[in-house]
Amino acid sequence: MQAVKRVAGAAVAALMLGGAGTAPARAETMEGALVRAYQNNPQLNAQRASVRVTDESVPQALSGYRPKVAITASAGYQYSDVTASTGRLHAGQVPRSVGATVTQTLYNGQQTANQVRAAEGQVSAAREGLRVLEQSVLLAAAQIYMDYLRDAAIVEVQRSNVRVLEQTLKQTRDRFNVGEVTRTDVAQSEAQLASGKTQQLAAEATLNTTRSNYRRIIGNEPGGLAPGSPVDRFLPKTLEAAIRLGLTENPNVTAAMYGIDVSYLQVKVAEGALFPTVSLQVSAQKAYEPQLTYTQMSTASAIAQVSIPVYQGGAEYSLIRQSKETLGQQRLALEQVRDQTRASIVQAWGQLLAAKAQVSSAQAQVQASEIALNGVREEARAGQRTTLDVLNAQQSLVNARVALVTAQHDRVVASYSVLNAVGRLAPNLLGLKTTVYDPSVHYHQVRDSWVGVRTPDGR
Repeated sequence: MQAVKRVAGAAVAALMLGGAGTAPARAETMEGALVRAYQNNPQLNAQRASVRVTDESVPQALSGYRPKVAITASAGYQYSDVTASTGRLHAGQVPRSVGATVTQTLYNGQQTANQVRAAEGQVSAAREGLRVLEQSVLLAAAQIYMDYLRDAAIVEVQRSNVRVLEQTLKQTRDRFNVGEVTRTDVAQSEAQLASGKTQQLAAEATLNTTRSNYRRIIGNEPGGLAPGSPVDRFLPKTLEAAIRLGLTENPNVTAAMYGIDVSYLQVKVAEGALFPTVSLQVSAQKAYEPQLTYTQMSTASAIAQVSIPVYQGGAEYSLIRQSKETLGQQRLALEQVRDQTRASIVQAWGQLLAAKAQVSSAQAQVQASEIALNGVREEARAGQRTTLDVLNAQQSLVNARVALVTAQHDRVVASYSVLNAVGRLAPNLLGLKTTVYDPSVHYHQVRDSWVGVRTPDGR
């Protein structure tokens, strides 16, 4: 019994809520696991690349403000056979020319300006989408960290239970040999030991699965993990405050807001197709031997052009209507996202409160089970209890310790879930010792690029 208390107590201590004592030397910490997931998670790195892809939509839209320059050159051979009153003339020549044309759009119904603003809105929405995935990865990392602690502790509880049951079986057989108990008591002890071994094997299988998932999410094999702690200090004080915060800071909500802005600007872009377009074209050309009678010829022109759309088959009107419907859809989607966010916060908050209560209840259950087991053992020695009563009390204690480990796991994970629901599960808020990825760096590197095919990282 003392072995159960020592080993199971140590296993439960591995999940103590904060202040679990000094962690073992070189132990893996929750913060370290979150840093590795934040830096190395392939899904998160792929999403960062996706944001960089979206960044390029802004310089593409800005290209509408910039001139378009084209250089043309031609060369060939021309044979002429001309009959005139003065005689017949035939000759071969090599006409050559080179020229340049510059076209600048002066006005297009504000389509370029609205396209730029829409592209900037898409970039902002993509950054919020990145925040969503960052939070999901950090939450998954925190959960798998606590999952491994829980499953490892349960394995230790089950192993110590098997050791105690083996000792109980030995004692029962000894008592059977001296006639104190019957064969039935021995069979009950054997059955309970077999059940305990089955529970141990199941716990070990679960731990192996968790170890594999830990490697997938965190990026390395779990070692000696330090205790995990809840993040209540970063949470709002009340549910109402959490809801207010979530409806303004949750990245799903802010991404939906940017989606409305982009859809509104797309309506303006579509309406711009109904306005006149004014452009200026400047060209210059130098020709050599263009005709038999000329050896050189230079031309230059500057032409302003106004194009007024009158009717283009009705496609432009359909596009405007379609864009307006998309805008209405985005506004409805925002309300849906707000409702989902509110529901997620209420659910996570309720789970956190329940987890806190479950920890207290599980601790009381463990204490009561320990007292009950000691009492049953003493009564069994006096002949007032059977071997089955002792075995049942032993199993009740094991179940209570497993429940406590699970409750402490749920307590920590629930606090991270609330932080994720309100939209504040971020590396800078958690104080993680890592360089925070800043998507605006790449954006400013490419925004005003006029030429170049290399990416900022040199590819």
